[in-house]
Amino acid sequence: MSDAQSLPKAATPEAVGFSSERLKRLDDAMADIVAHREVKGMATMLIRHGKIVSVKTYGNRDDTNAMSRDTIFRLASMSKPVTGVALMMLFEEGKFRLDDPISKYVPEFKDLQVAVGINPDGSPKLEPVKHAPTMHNLMSHTAGLGYGMFQDLPGDKIFAQKAPLAADNLQQMIERMAQVPLAYQPGEHFYYSAGIDVEGYIIEKLSGMKFSEFLQKRLFGPLNMVDSGFYVPSAKLGRLAALYRTDANGALVPVEGTGPGGKRDPSKPPGLESGGGGLFSTLDDYSHFAEMLANKGEWNGVRILAPATVELMGTNSFPKPLPPGFALALQWMFSDAMGFGLNMQTAVDPRAAGRLEGPGTLSWDGSTGVWWWMDPTNDVIFLGMIQNGYRAGPRGYNDFARQLVYQALVDPKK
Repeated sequence: MSDAQSLPKAATPEAVGFSSERLKRLDDAMADIVAHREVKGMATMLIRHGKIVSVKTYGNRDDTNAMSRDTIFRLASMSKPVTGVALMMLFEEGKFRLDDPISKYVPEFKDLQVAVGINPDGSPKLEPVKHAPTMHNLMSHTAGLGYGMFQDLPGDKIFAQKAPLAADNLQQMIERMAQVPLAYQPGEHFYYSAGIDVEGYIIEKLSGMKFSEFLQKRLFGPLNMVDSGFYVPSAKLGRLAALYRTDANGALVPVEGTGPGGKRDPSKPPGLESGGGGLFSTLDDYSHFAEMLANKGEWNGVRILAPATVELMGTNSFPKPLPPGFALALQWMFSDAMGFGLNMQTAVDPRAAGRLEGPGTLSWDGSTGVWWWMDPTNDVIFLGMIQNGYRAGPRGYNDFARQLVYQALVDPKK
């Protein structure tokens, strides 16, 4: 687990503007979720001004062991912001520009076409791209790539058939993906995609290192993220939280395996290192990453990104006003008030969206039930981790937790 000296000092809630009495509502609500067996267990952390206000664990990490602060979780799509930061480190080195075509670094993508329908013989009806998808499109899910998860569009159905994320490695993934037509014209829509897995491949090409090696040397090592990576060493497997799902009767059922390509042994390095959903981490480790963003690219004296780069990642990339139908997936998450930057969501006007966090709040969650946000306006970080597969609980714990955190921030100027 993380070196205690690298962790932020604790603070009483009142010392940093919170009400202990009101924070108890958060604690009680999270405990109630576990008590009613909506999830097996949970771990949460609240930080303000670089000081830990609250760390709580509830329930079990598996059928027999209690949840603990050093429990290791599958991050699923909470891997995506990490990959984005890694790629932007190379951006700062002048390795690419955001308006570069992706094909400059992935030549296999040079002649992609768009699937606009299905021909009578069942083949896709194709048209040329109006402009080549760019690196900015890639990082904002507007490149036209699919995920195989939604399949509302012909291109995404073909993506599911080709199964790039079930490939043996990143090179094979790219080769399969190059056979899949785009789901829509680049830049015309947001469509949650495997673009972040392509980012991992590009990191390898630009850095000359294996993706996992780059993350370890350039990000996890400097941030003292000692329990983070694409697999869990055998000595640490006892700390890995079991993955569950809720069946039709509301009962928690164990789920075997993890990984974007299906079941795999979490104790062995994967062939395909998925920047979109393959990382494992802990509450403390991910808090270091979030604090780095809150500190405008610096953590514990280590500079990862320049302040302007963090600002760029948090700048809304969507057109305003948002055209009707712009988001073809996760439509409920986006509006003129809630946009998307690079690899994560950004709050443009949270009050207009009926939300309590501050403008510029960065966030993303994962299908295993993990979530986090970093609020630069109020200097608040919150992390919540469960392992209830493919849902964050019937109450939507992310938004639920935000309401309970901010109703307790009674002196935000403190």
